[in-house]
Amino acid sequence: MPRRLSPGRIIPPWLAIALLALLLTAPSCSRRPPDPPLTRDSNVADQPARKSWAGSQPAPPFPPGLTWFNVQRPLTLDDLRGRIVLLDFWTAGCINCQHIVPDLHRLEAEFGSRLVVIGVHSGKYAEEHEDDTIREAVRRLGITHPVINDADFRTWTTYGARAWPFLVLIDPAGNLVGYHEGEGVYPLFQPILASLAAEFGERGLLREDPLTLLLPGAPAAAATLAYPSAVAAADGLDRLYIADAGNHRVIETTRSGEVLRAFGTGQPGFADGAPAEAAFRDPQGLALSADRTILYVADTRNHAVRAIDLPTGQTRTIAGTGRQLSRLPLGPQPARATDLASPWGLVEVGTRLFITMAGVHQLWVLDLPAGTIDVFAGTSREGIDDGPRRQVATLAQPSGITADTASLYWVDPESSSVRTVPLEGDGEVTTLVGTGLFDYGDRDGVGRQGQLQHAQGITLAGGLLYIADTYNHRIRILDPRTRRLGTAAGSARGWSDGVAGDARFAEPSGLAFADGLLYVADTANHLIRTFDPATARVATLTLSNIALLRPPDAGVLQTRDLPAQTVAPGASNLRIEVAAPPGYHLNALAPSTLQLASSNPAVLELGEHRLQWQSDAPAVAFPVPIILNPGEAALTAHLSAYYCREGQEALCFIARIEFRLPLRVEPGASAAEVRLTLPLPER
Repeated sequence: MPRRLSPGRIIPPWLAIALLALLLTAPSCSRRPPDPPLTRDSNVADQPARKSWAGSQPAPPFPPGLTWFNVQRPLTLDDLRGRIVLLDFWTAGCINCQHIVPDLHRLEAEFGSRLVVIGVHSGKYAEEHEDDTIREAVRRLGITHPVINDADFRTWTTYGARAWPFLVLIDPAGNLVGYHEGEGVYPLFQPILASLAAEFGERGLLREDPLTLLLPGAPAAAATLAYPSAVAAADGLDRLYIADAGNHRVIETTRSGEVLRAFGTGQPGFADGAPAEAAFRDPQGLALSADRTILYVADTRNHAVRAIDLPTGQTRTIAGTGRQLSRLPLGPQPARATDLASPWGLVEVGTRLFITMAGVHQLWVLDLPAGTIDVFAGTSREGIDDGPRRQVATLAQPSGITADTASLYWVDPESSSVRTVPLEGDGEVTTLVGTGLFDYGDRDGVGRQGQLQHAQGITLAGGLLYIADTYNHRIRILDPRTRRLGTAAGSARGWSDGVAGDARFAEPSGLAFADGLLYVADTANHLIRTFDPATARVATLTLSNIALLRPPDAGVLQTRDLPAQTVAPGASNLRIEVAAPPGYHLNALAPSTLQLASSNPAVLELGEHRLQWQSDAPAVAFPVPIILNPGEAALTAHLSAYYCREGQEALCFIARIEFRLPLRVEPGASAAEVRLTLPLPER
C-alpha cells in the first residue's frame, strides 16, 4: 500500500522550542496532508540582528539500525562534534530535491571539512525505500556526503520534517540552529554557516580534519550508456536518437544499433557548436521535428531547450539561459532570454513545441517561428486538480509527453497519473489515471481502479498510450477513450529479455514508437530495449561501432598499484595478459588498447609502447621484448578495454585503468621475465 504520512502530527515540543524558523517561500515537492499550525519563533526576516547563531537545545540522536551510504559505519552526533551539520531530507524522485544538489555541492566546496551534509532519504514511494534504489540515486546525482536510508521515517519524525526537501542545521556543539523547507538553500545558509564557522573557530571548537568517507569512487568501467533517459525515432527513418544522460550527450545510431554520431563532449557543460564542441547537462527529453531535420533536446540540468541541426550536427540553444527561473512569465516572452526550470519532455505539434516544465509543475509552449515561450497549463501549484488549463489545473512534476491531432497526453510522476488537455482553445485538463499525490500502486483497471508508480515516459501509437511505469519496472498500455490500463511487459526490477511478464526492466523512462516497434530507455540497466506489440517480446538493442563512444581521454578513471617485482638484468620479455572476469568476454566490436611507458628507460627499455586488439575471447596475451639494466623503474600500463557479460551481450563496458608496476632489476634475481596481469573489473 502507498505510504501516507498521518495527518495531525505536530512538530515535537523540543523542536518547536529549539528551532529558529528559517522558512522562506520556496518550492518544495509534494507535502503530506496539512498539519495544524506550528509553534515556533518568528521568521528570520522579522528577527533583529543576532550576535550568535549557536543553538541552545541538543539535537536528538540518529535512530539506530538504518543503512548508511558513503561511510564506513553509521555516524553519531558525537562523531560529528566540532563540525557544522546540515541534514537534508530528500526523496529520489523529487525535482525540488534534485534542484538543491548544486547548492549543497557549493556549500561543501566552500566550507570543506568544517561542514558535513547528511542526506536523509525518506522515500515517498515504496520503490524508494530499497537500498539499491537509493544507491543508484546517490550515484546518479553525484552525491558524495553520507546518506541515510530512512525508509520507516524514523529520522523524519524525530526531526519534524514536513516536506521534501527539508533541511535542519546543527551547530558544532551538537545543538539545533534552525530549519528550512524548500529550495533557495545556498543564499540562505551561506552567511549562517560562515557565522557559525567564525564563532566556533575563534573558540577553538571547530574541527579541520576531514571526515572519513567510504565513497564508491569513479568506476573503473562504465557502461556504454549511462542512465539513458529518452529515445526518439520516426516511421521510415533508419535512425534512433538516445539521450545518454549520465554521459551528458546525445547519441545517433541506426535502428539496428550502429553508432553514427555523438553530440556533446561527454562532460557536463553548457555550450553550443559542432558535435565535439557542444555540451549538455543530464538531458532528459528528445523530440524529432516533423521534417526530421531537427532534434529537440530537453537539457534538464541546464534549464534549457536545445536544437540539434541533424544535417550539420550543430547544436544551438532555442530556449532558456542556463539559469533556473525565479519567477513565472506573464504572457509570451523571448524564449532565449527566459529562465526555465528543469524542462523534461518535449513534443512538436505544428509550429509549436510543448515542454513539460517539471521544476514548476507546468506545461509550457514554445512558438517556434516567433521564438516566444509561455505557460500553457498548470498554476504552478503541485497537485492533481482538473479544470481550466491555466486558472485551475494543477500538475505534479510533468515528465514524458506525447500528442495526437487533438490533445496532449503526459505523465505526472509525483501523482502517478496520466493527464490530458486539448491542443486548441481554453480546454480543461483531465486525469485519465491517478487519484492523488500520495496514491500509487501497480494495478490494471479502468479509470480510478488503475494504478502506476512514478511513471516517467509516454508515447502514442495506434490510438493507444504506452507508458513507462518507472518504479514498477513495467511497460503499461492505456486506451485514452475507455481509460482502461493494462500491462504490456515487465515484472520485477532486473534484466531479462522474453515475452511480456518474463521480461524485466530497471526504472524504464523514455519511450518512442516507430514502424511497429517500441523503443525503451531502460535507465537503471543502462540499456535500450525494444518491445514488439505484435509478439509481446522484449529484446535488448546491441550497440555496434561503440569505439565512437569512447570516453574522453582527459582523466583516468582509476589507478591501480601492482605488487613490486624483482628481476635479473638482460634481454627479456614482458608477458602481458588482459583478462575479463568470470562470466564476461572481451568485445571485438571496438579496438582495445594498452599504452606502455617506462619511468626510467635506462633501467627498463620497452620494445613496444602501444598494443591494440579486437577479440571476443575471455583474455588476450602478448609478449613485449624489453631490455633490463640494474636499477629501479616504474612500468605504467594505461588500459582502455571493451568487454561484455556472457548471456547479456548488449550490456557492455569500457574499462579505463592505469596500472603501475614498481620494478627492481638486480643481478642474481631468480625471475628472468616481467609478468603483467591486468584484470578487468566485474560489474
